[in-house]
Amino acid sequence: MSENLVIVESPAKAKTIEKFLGKDYLVTSSMGHIRDLEKKDFGIDMENNYTPKYIVSPDKKKIVTELKKLAKDAKMVWIASDEDREGEAIAWHLKEVLKLKPEKTKRIVFHEITKDAILRAIENPRPIDENLVNAQQARRILDRIVGFEVSPVLWKKVKPSLSAGRVQSVAVRLIVEREREIINFQSKSSFRVTAAFLVPDKNGNAVELKADLKKRLETKEEAQAFLEKCKTADFSIADITTRPSKRTPAAPFTTSTLQQEASRKLGFSVSQTMAVAQRLYEAGKITYMRTDSTNLSSLAINSAKSQIINSLGEKYHKVRQYKTKSKGAQEAHEAIRPSYMDQAEAGGSNQEKKLYELIWKRTIASQMADAELERTTINISVSNSSNLFQATGEVIKFDGFLRVYMESSDNEDEIDDNSTLLPPVKENQQLRAEWIEATQRFTQKPPRYTEASLVKKLEEQGIGRPSTYAPTITTVQNRGYVVKEERPGVERKYTQLSLIGTELKEAVKTEITGAERNKLFPTDVGMVVNDYLVKYFDKIMDFSFTAKVEVEFDEIAEGSRVWNEVIDEFYKPFHQNVENALEVSERTNGERVLGDDPKTGKPISVKIGRYGPLAQLGETTEEGEKPQFASLRSGQHLETITLEEAIDLFKLPRDLGEYEDKKVTVAIGRFGPYVRHDSKFVSLEKGVDDPYTIELPRAIELIEAKREKDRKALIKTFDEEPELQILEGRWGPYIKYKKKNYKIVKGTEAEKLSLEDCMKIIEEGPKPKRKKKK
Repeated sequence: MSENLVIVESPAKAKTIEKFLGKDYLVTSSMGHIRDLEKKDFGIDMENNYTPKYIVSPDKKKIVTELKKLAKDAKMVWIASDEDREGEAIAWHLKEVLKLKPEKTKRIVFHEITKDAILRAIENPRPIDENLVNAQQARRILDRIVGFEVSPVLWKKVKPSLSAGRVQSVAVRLIVEREREIINFQSKSSFRVTAAFLVPDKNGNAVELKADLKKRLETKEEAQAFLEKCKTADFSIADITTRPSKRTPAAPFTTSTLQQEASRKLGFSVSQTMAVAQRLYEAGKITYMRTDSTNLSSLAINSAKSQIINSLGEKYHKVRQYKTKSKGAQEAHEAIRPSYMDQAEAGGSNQEKKLYELIWKRTIASQMADAELERTTINISVSNSSNLFQATGEVIKFDGFLRVYMESSDNEDEIDDNSTLLPPVKENQQLRAEWIEATQRFTQKPPRYTEASLVKKLEEQGIGRPSTYAPTITTVQNRGYVVKEERPGVERKYTQLSLIGTELKEAVKTEITGAERNKLFPTDVGMVVNDYLVKYFDKIMDFSFTAKVEVEFDEIAEGSRVWNEVIDEFYKPFHQNVENALEVSERTNGERVLGDDPKTGKPISVKIGRYGPLAQLGETTEEGEKPQFASLRSGQHLETITLEEAIDLFKLPRDLGEYEDKKVTVAIGRFGPYVRHDSKFVSLEKGVDDPYTIELPRAIELIEAKREKDRKALIKTFDEEPELQILEGRWGPYIKYKKKNYKIVKGTEAEKLSLEDCMKIIEEGPKPKRKKKK
C-alpha cells in the first residue's frame, strides 16, 4: 500500500516528477482524458439544462480499473494534471470516475516540472476549480452542438461525409477569403530606378555608393525620359542626415509567438512545435507551453540577470517586466521559458535541442539592453530634375540583445549584423554615375497564410485560445478543406533599361514569380462548404461573434457567468437557424457553367462531385443520353478553370496507335494517369509524363519497362496450377494464388519450393480478418 498516489497526464511527466518525490509517493499517469461525451444522441441532455453525458473511453477502461485499485489502496491521492482548463477538467473527471473522497484528495498545480515547483505545489494544494471545469465543459458542449447539428445539413445540401466546426469553419473562411483576394488581384507595374555612383574612400580609391530613386516611375516611357535626362545631368550630395535609433527585444514566448517563430526560424509546423514543446515540458526543461502570458517570475528575471552579467557584462543587462496584452489570458502565470536559465542547451532529439535553444535565446534577450543603431540617409540631387536619389545605411553602435537573438518576421524585411556601411561623403560633393538602371517591378498579391501567420491572425481576431490553435489547423487539413503544399512559380517577363555613360539599352528579361512553399490553400470542397455556411449560418461564421463566445468562456472561468445559461443563449437562435437552413436552402455543389463545347454544342460546367471536383459535358436527356464527366487535374480549381482547359479534360481517353497489333490508349483512372495495352495497365511516371501530350514511342517504353519488371519479379510457375506464382516483392519473395498473397518465411529458398510446399504455405497462411461493421 502506497502512502501517496500522484496522478499526472503522461508517463513522461510521471517519470520526471518521480525523481523529485521520495519513496512515499507513487506517480502514475491517466494518459490524458479518461472520458468524453457519448457519441450517440449528441452526448448532451438537451432537455435537462444541457447536462453532458460522459462515458469512459473504450481505450481507457483498463487504465481506469488500475487507477481505481491504486486510489483505493492509497491514503492520499494527489491530482497533478496541467494547470489550464483542460487539465482542470481532467482532474474533475478523475475525481468523479474514481469516486475520490474529498478528505483524501488534493489538487496540485505547477507551471514547470522542477523539484522546487513540485515540492511547493505539494505544500500548497487547492480544491478543484469548478469554474475552470465549467469553462472547458461549455467549450466542449458548444463545439459538439455545432458539429452535430450543422454537419447533417452539409450532408443533405452539399455532399455526404462533410463536417463543420465552430472555430475550424471560421479558420477556413479566413483562408478562402484570402484566396479570393488573390484570384481577383490585378498586378500593376512600375519602374524602380537604381544607380551606382563612384566616390573616393579614405584612401582615395573609387567605391560604389548605391542609391534608389525616391519615387517609382509609372511607365516605360517615363523611365526612358528620366534616363535620357540623366545622360547630361550633374549629380551631387543634397543633404546628409544621421540620427540615432534603437531596437527593443521582443517579449518572452507565448504559445502563439512560439508557434510563429518556430515556423519562421526552424520550419516547424504548428502541431510539431507543440509536440516538441510538450516533450521539453514533461522532461522538466521548460515551463508550461500553453499560455497567453508574457510575464516572467522574479526568480527567472534574477536568474537571467546573473547569466547575462556573468557572460556578457553589466552593460548588456536591463530588467524588463512584460505585461500580458490579451484580455482574459487563460489562467497563465508565466511565459514559456527555460526551467533553469543557466542551461543554454537541453533536449534529447535534434528538434528538442533546436526549440529549446530558441526559447532560451528569446528569454535571455528579453532581459537584455536595447540595441543602439545609427541610421544615415543621403539624398542625391539630379541637376535637371526635381527627383532625388536616396541611399540609406544602418550601423550598429552597440549590439545589446542582438548579440543573442533577433526576431524574424513574415516578410523577412529586417536588418542583420552586416548592416549597410556608406562611404564617407559631404554635402555638395559632386558624384559620377557609374550606371543607372530602371527595372520593371510588379505589385505583389496578398500573401497566402502559412500555419504560423494563420495562428497570428486567429489570435488578433480573438478566435481560439493557446490550447486550440494547433488542433484547429490540423483539423481543417484532415477534413480536406485546406491543403498545405508547395506550388511552383510561373515565368514572367520584365523590362530593364540600362544607362552606362551615354548609352541607353533596353532588355526583356525573365524571372520566376509566385512560387509558394508550405502555404495553406483552400480546396474546392472547402470553398463550396464555406460559401454555404457564410450564406446560411452567417452568425457562427462571423469573426466577432466567434471571438465574443471566447470572451464568454473566459467569464465562465472567472465565475462571472453560468455555463449552461451561456449555452442556452447560443443554442436557441442557432437551432432555429439550422431548421431554417434545412427548409429554405437549396442544394449546392458550387456549379459553374463555363460555356458550350465548340464541337458538340453541349454545355460544359464544373462542380463538386461525389469524389471531388469534376467537369461535365452535356446533360441527361429524355432520349437517355447521359453526360460525360472528367476529373479536374492537379492545380485546376472550380473558380479559375477556363472553358479551354475544361475542353482538354474530355480529350481522354486518347488513342495513341497500335503496338503488337493491339490498341494503345491513355487515360486517367482512380489511381492516376495510365497507359492501357492488351488489357494491361501501366502507370505514367509522375512529374515526367503528361496524359494529354504523351505519344506512342514513350507509351511503348513504359509498357516494355513494366514487362521487364514483371519478368524479374517472377521466380517460378507451375503448369499444373497456372493461377499460382512465386514472385519477388518489395519485402522479399511471396506466393500469389487466386488474387491473394501469402508470405514466404525469411531464409526459405523460394526457387526450390514445390507445388506441395506452396499449397501447404497457403493452407497455413493467416485467415482473412472479419471486417467490423461501422
